[in-house]
Amino acid sequence: MKKNMGTADKVIRIIIAAILGTLYLTGIITGTLGIVLLILAGVFVLTSFISFCPLYAPFGISTCPLKEK
Repeated sequence: MKKNMGTADKVIRIIIAAILGTLYLTGIITGTLGIVLLILAGVFVLTSFISFCPLYAPFGISTCPLKEK
């Protein structure tokens, strides 16, 4: 797996995951929607840690900065 996520993308995903987790734990979002959003938050955290988003790959999207040689 080639990294395709830059720092800004990872930070944004972690912030969104933290917000979704907080909303679920405080009871603001509940039920099926809450569970689905909690799973999405987990996916955001996982993809941030591995710096790879499987949905970016088929479209050739990369938010990594270009490294000059």
